[in-house]
Amino acid sequence: MATTFMKLVNRRALKSFMGHHCIVFNSVAKASTVGVRSCQALPEKVKIVEVGPRDGLQNEKTIVPTETKIHLIDMLSEAGLSVVEATSFVSPKWVPQMADQMEVMKGIFRKSGVTYPVLTPNLKGFQAAMKAGASEVAIFGAASELFSKKNINCSVDESLQRFDDVMKAAKESNIPVRGYVSCVLGCPYEGKVAPEKVAYVAKRLYDMGCYEISLGDTIGVGTPGTMSLMLEAVTKEVPVSALAVHCHDTYGQALANILVALQMGICVVDSSVAGLVDVPMLKVLQGMLLQKMLSTCSTALASRLEWTCPN
Repeated sequence: MATTFMKLVNRRALKSFMGHHCIVFNSVAKASTVGVRSCQALPEKVKIVEVGPRDGLQNEKTIVPTETKIHLIDMLSEAGLSVVEATSFVSPKWVPQMADQMEVMKGIFRKSGVTYPVLTPNLKGFQAAMKAGASEVAIFGAASELFSKKNINCSVDESLQRFDDVMKAAKESNIPVRGYVSCVLGCPYEGKVAPEKVAYVAKRLYDMGCYEISLGDTIGVGTPGTMSLMLEAVTKEVPVSALAVHCHDTYGQALANILVALQMGICVVDSSVAGLVDVPMLKVLQGMLLQKMLSTCSTALASRLEWTCPN
């Protein structure tokens, strides 16, 4: 199983994902039915936050060997990425795939210039992450009340209150914290999610001290139109420089949605190597936006992707 898995993400594939020179941006935009005014309207650089080792694997039923995870993270570092989310310090009871979080953090080669954030849902997880040598952590909330209730058995406000201790401890230790907001463009239980609700949760995270908030289209139902409306609401409450987007490609809209986000000033995008992702409430999911698709867009924009080509 490990051999098959690593074939999917070997070094050659990673270089292809991150350095492939393809079609011009305007052609991509037309194919995605997104009108692009000009390249000048887009960010000078786009930072890629690779979340595959954590978000991509966390609900995989077959346990991936620890050494395979370590090898994957090391290859992603070698590929030139500056941020690779390594693991999650959650209870193994709830997420068995992440039970080896300590071993993974101890085993990876920490390349200079690369950060390896980890997810910490509570103070206990944060403390364990500190023992493992983590230098950055992430917390998460949802823009859907029903999703929050079914996922972590509490309201949105209650979920955010649970992070008070984490934020306090992180501040005392000078540890940067990234925030995630789930279901920003739709919920598997509630359906449509009001942009104002997304803005509310994002602002709460920002006011708590998160330096960056990643807005996640968890089930991939967003369109360029809903992405635009959501970002208009959020950017009224949170500086655009503190926002990122996290798009799943369930219905083939991820690239178009990201292009809209770039036009609106977003310059940080989450990706998952080889499209690794698993959202258990969906029977059919096509994964997060592939790095190759994202790289196709960015390399065509005068190499605006923030990526260092490996020697």
